[in-house]
Amino acid sequence: MDESGLLSALRLADSFLPVGSYTISYGFESFAEEGRVETGEDLRELLSDYLYGQVGPCDMVALSAAHCAARQGDVDRLARVDDRLHATLLAREFRESSLTSGKRLLDVVADEHAFVDRYAERVGDEARGHYPTVLGVVSATKGVSEYDARLVCGYAFVTGLLGAAQRLLRLGHTEIQRILHDLFPVIESVERESADRDLEQLRSCTPLIDVQGMRHERAERRLFVS
Repeated sequence: MDESGLLSALRLADSFLPVGSYTISYGFESFAEEGRVETGEDLRELLSDYLYGQVGPCDMVALSAAHCAARQGDVDRLARVDDRLHATLLAREFRESSLTSGKRLLDVVADEHAFVDRYAERVGDEARGHYPTVLGVVSATKGVSEYDARLVCGYAFVTGLLGAAQRLLRLGHTEIQRILHDLFPVIESVERESADRDLEQLRSCTPLIDVQGMRHERAERRLFVS
């Protein structure tokens, strides 16, 4: 990866990127409200479950397929990636959050690359525009390798949920950073597991997280949109 690709990877992993990650908890708010997650250790274990059950086998696999399709200039395949990902996300708020973040990322990078714009023109018609798909397309066109793009995906997901946890739990900045550091090997592990999987192997297995996401949809008071 050259300097331009590295800078693009840093940009895509930065919480400063306005894709709405600060509004998303992917059901974590329900865990916190019910007292299922109270300590840093609880949080570390739950985020590992997210990574092994959802981010690696689902988001990273979709990202890799989209990255490959973008390198080959295959917009039709991107629509198939979107459809497979959409069918895998069971909770309505999870699907909506992914679509919203994908649309915002496309808005951020509008007019920066012709192929991204071609895909964006199809979103809402033949393609859906899920965030992992968009992240794969943008990464490929910015010179970020599949490997680095998968790490960006895992890192951005974890930091987003750690930000949510800091607002919902009594955890300080130092402890949050320790949890992030402890999860680096997990991110690397799920990246390795997802690297050789193709689109047909895309899956998700997070039953309790899905249930908590569905409970969040019916909560009377909510800080986050998911």
